[in-house]
Amino acid sequence: MTFDAQLVLLLNSLTGKSGFIDGLIVFLASYLGYVLVVLLLVLVHFSAYSRQKKWELLLVAGLSAVIARLGVTELIRFFYHHPRPYLALPDVHQLFAETSWSFPSGHAMFFFALSTAVYLYNKRWGIGFLIATTLMTVSRVIAGVHFPSDIVAGAILGSAIAYGTFLIVRKRAAKNED
Repeated sequence: MTFDAQLVLLLNSLTGKSGFIDGLIVFLASYLGYVLVVLLLVLVHFSAYSRQKKWELLLVAGLSAVIARLGVTELIRFFYHHPRPYLALPDVHQLFAETSWSFPSGHAMFFFALSTAVYLYNKRWGIGFLIATTLMTVSRVIAGVHFPSDIVAGAILGSAIAYGTFLIVRKRAAKNED
């Protein structure tokens, strides 16, 4: 058995023992993302950033997240089919259903792209977003819907896409300021 599979089984063994813990895992894995998006909008709205900087942050965060999730994730999944842990491994307790392929994690791609973009503009906010995204994605492993490698790949690719998007937008913004 691979280390990836062993880690899923170890983390997934936390489920099925407490309704409260299972509910918390489902919240973190499925709904925390909505909280992060709303929180980003609220933080940006009430920030002291200029109007241009606010729009730039939202553009980089939104564009990189969408490219990561709807572009790169789907492109990889079109060519590479990796089943979810609850389908591939016996004894995995599934807390909720996911029907698409497992690799890479679309949640990890989207929210690590978003969180990295936030970090590139505001380190303090970014650290909070990265911690929340890590909790969300680890919860998806605990819930039996992702392997750790799905999360790691999504985190790396999502962060790289955010950084690339940031560089392109900053370069264009600097060009427009001249």
